Amino acid sequence: MDITKTEIERCNRMFDDGFSLITVGADKVPNIKWKEYQTTPMNKDTFFNFYQLASTAGVGVCTGYRDLEVIDVDLKVLPTVKEREAFWHEFTTMLKDNIEDFANKFVIVKTKNYGYHILYRTQKVAGNIKIAKLEGHQEAIIESRGRGGYVWIYDQFVQGKSYSGIKYIDDMERECLWTICKMYNHIEQHEPPAPKKVQQEHDESEIKVWDDYNNKTSVFDLISGEFTIVRKLSNKTVIKRLGATSPHSGYVFNDSHCMYLFSTGTKYPNETLLTPYHIYTIQKHFGNFSASAKDLYAQGFGSRVKPKRIKENHIPVVKNEIITTDFPIDVYPTFIQRYILEISETLNANIDFLGGAILWASSLCVGNAVKIEVKKGWIESGVLWIALVGKAGVGKTHTIKAITDPLEILSGREVRKFADQMEKYEAYMLLDKKDKALAEEVKKPKKTKFIADDITIEALTELHDSNPNGIGILRDELVGWIKDMNKYREGSDLQKYLSCWSNGVLSSDRKTATSSYVEKAFIPIIGGVQPSILSGVYTEENKDNGFIDRILLCYPEVQVEHYNTKHVSDKLLNEYSEFMMYFYDSVRRDILRNDDMGCLKPHLLFFSPEADIEWQRIFNSITDLQNSDDENEYIKSVLPKLKSYVCRFSLLLEVLNCYAEGISITTVSKKSVLSAEKLYEYFLLMAKKNKFNSMEHNAMIETIKFSGKRGAFEKFQVLFEENNNLNKSKVAEQLNVSRQTIQNWSNELKKG
Repeated sequence: MDITKTEIERCNRMFDDGFSLITVGADKVPNIKWKEYQTTPMNKDTFFNFYQLASTAGVGVCTGYRDLEVIDVDLKVLPTVKEREAFWHEFTTMLKDNIEDFANKFVIVKTKNYGYHILYRTQKVAGNIKIAKLEGHQEAIIESRGRGGYVWIYDQFVQGKSYSGIKYIDDMERECLWTICKMYNHIEQHEPPAPKKVQQEHDESEIKVWDDYNNKTSVFDLISGEFTIVRKLSNKTVIKRLGATSPHSGYVFNDSHCMYLFSTGTKYPNETLLTPYHIYTIQKHFGNFSASAKDLYAQGFGSRVKPKRIKENHIPVVKNEIITTDFPIDVYPTFIQRYILEISETLNANIDFLGGAILWASSLCVGNAVKIEVKKGWIESGVLWIALVGKAGVGKTHTIKAITDPLEILSGREVRKFADQMEKYEAYMLLDKKDKALAEEVKKPKKTKFIADDITIEALTELHDSNPNGIGILRDELVGWIKDMNKYREGSDLQKYLSCWSNGVLSSDRKTATSSYVEKAFIPIIGGVQPSILSGVYTEENKDNGFIDRILLCYPEVQVEHYNTKHVSDKLLNEYSEFMMYFYDSVRRDILRNDDMGCLKPHLLFFSPEADIEWQRIFNSITDLQNSDDENEYIKSVLPKLKSYVCRFSLLLEVLNCYAEGISITTVSKKSVLSAEKLYEYFLLMAKKNKFNSMEHNAMIETIKFSGKRGAFEKFQVLFEENNNLNKSKVAEQLNVSRQTIQNWSNELKKG
């Protein structure tokens, strides 16, 4: 190769400045034996003789000699100019931000093939190392050249004026440079190994505890007290340990959400992918994955596992045989029947109330996910409205809670999760633009609780919009719910709730509320009500619009029981609680689906041929009652709703029993329809009882009203004269006196 005068001058100057030069061929490989020159420079005459060789294409400088080290950034691995420029800008900006006076401490030369050499001297010269390789690329984008290496020399300096200007940097500056280079290295994110099996029951669940926790938890929520965000890159977020002197300690990947640390100065293992679950386990349980899994499962993470039936003979407190009461609890799985009996015996809870609450809980668990197609054009959902009728103090509230508590626990967890997320969102929104750029983005959370009590139609619509499978209303007293319906505009809320009962549209368009829309509202309702108040609600107006006819009544004869010292079995209590959580969770996991438009796509069930025969028989028998001249017209208005309820009972019992038995849901069986018939007969009986009591109550009110009497005894006289065989308890309640007082007055009037 011919040598120019300019080239001779440059090479002489570099020899004089203490560099060891070699000649290089066109393939950038030395065309001479050059090992000895890695430690001892050749003399100038020898070098220029080599330069004259035909195979010489350029000049290289040996790295490692006299502490020369080079960072080789090879941008040709990136396909476009835009990507190369963006990478180089981001990379050099990081260097300038973290190394003081970077421009005066490093020489940078631009290479011919879309690359750069960053040159410096250091007392910690390493070998030739591939520092960073991008995802999907075989070639490294950043390498080092040190001992045993060399680089081609170029003329285009972008920082510094010549090779002679290369300076020593200190160890901290070199560490900073290398740390930033490593930041761009792609770590193969193999799935972190799952923890060893914690318990066999956890391995049976489809969504493991750790997977669920990883999906729902941000690494940044766990490490915010230990690390800060340094910079956001396209595929990861750079983090730095608090108090660290290096520019960064590791990063969190955007796709896997795993943390990867270079630093060894933490309690976390370095150079290991760490999921949120791994981090939580280290923080809270000192690396004990078994304890961590149990802890998180108790917090609600992971699929609720199907409880194993109690293998030993579990004898209920009173009887070891399941017996039917007024409410046909034999329609339920055996272990639920046992649970009802034991709760009734130990907590003095009424069996009718417990049976009704189980129906409501099953309705909430199934939701919009499963429906029954009775025939083409007739689809029923499992929406139920249930009122537990009893005097104050008979234990309606604690009875409901004994059944609904597992679901209330799940809903309560959603409330706490929303509160935590909203707190983070509000804190994020208070950040200025610069701080937001360095923080993890926090989106406004949606409310995900699924049980509500005292709630406006606007709030209910918004909540249901975030929980499309259904929202359960659970109230101590239903009268407030009924009266609240027309609080804003006569008939408005009433019509919306009537639509909800039919699994129709629920919308909120009042100007004071955010507009929400639910195409298929699923809102099962349950609560207690006192008999005297219930009679006042059953007005002709409410009968005419059909609202009251939609409410199923559990109306037993109840007396207040003495305290007992019996306790429910822990095994049965846990079995029931685990099953209800499993039931609710599994329906959403296994069945709940959306169509291509993002709308709920219910799983439709049909009557089996045998079940359809029974359904037709029940339907026709109810129709005969509707057409009968002997049936009360008041009761006839209830019957059309009970036809729908038979279908709904059949659906809910089929799904409940299938989940309890661990079998697939295919069709609605004959057994479920016959069980639904028992429920229909029970609720029809309750409707007739309420009709009689309401008539008696209203007649009493009318008699007192038209008498004009004001004193309690005078009012009683009027009632006694009209009917001397009246119900003393109801009269005492109406006149607000004791039953003994009524008895005394009655005896007095009979003597007179």
